[in-house]
Amino acid sequence: MSTEVHGLAAFYGSRGGETAARLVAARMAALWPALPRQSVLGLGWVAPYLRLWPEAGRRIALVPGHLNGAHDLRGPPGTATLLAEEECLPFPDASFDRIVLVHGLEAAENARRLLREVWRVLADDGRLMLVVPNRVGMWAHLDRTPFGHGQPYSRGQIERLLERHLFRAERREAALFVPPYGLRWMGSAAPALEQAGRVLCPRLAGVFIVEAEKDLFSAVPAGAVAVRRRVLAAAAA
Repeated sequence: MSTEVHGLAAFYGSRGGETAARLVAARMAALWPALPRQSVLGLGWVAPYLRLWPEAGRRIALVPGHLNGAHDLRGPPGTATLLAEEECLPFPDASFDRIVLVHGLEAAENARRLLREVWRVLADDGRLMLVVPNRVGMWAHLDRTPFGHGQPYSRGQIERLLERHLFRAERREAALFVPPYGLRWMGSAAPALEQAGRVLCPRLAGVFIVEAEKDLFSAVPAGAVAVRRRVLAAAAA
């Protein structure tokens, strides 16, 4: 990973960040309302979102090395947290039923290697959920939030990228139609404002959320997968 995403812990610890996380999490929960006994891997900065599935059989949050300055690596209760290399995941093939990628793909130096590793550790019938900044949304153009760092995508771009790396987009959601200003004061009005944005300006979402399925009918990824699996640090909550 090459592009640093600044201020993650501070953002999500603020009132505005908590509001943004609730709005994004609501649309993620619309796609995956419950994951009983599923093994779930979160890549990037997923602590605010893995708590959506307390009934999961196993939850692991992997924080890439470029986010180690965020300091607080604790995840929700029942979640193991690792600090490791995203492009060389320390897990066997087909280890997880579900993978969530937030604040990860847009900062990747090599999206091909990252998605190939995700494909490798995802079960054959597994599902991937991607949360990426929308390139035409306001959030991608304001670097005071984590969504304003890295490479934003259009919906077509992210779906073509997934297709090229052996995933098939199945379902789509969007979130953060509210402006990235004054979030701390929106409070309980935020969901209503978000719903109005979904109706009035659907193209201007701050983030796209895409559920993708591992495409077993595509060619097997070319090239040998790196053997080295190096975990830099680990902590369990």
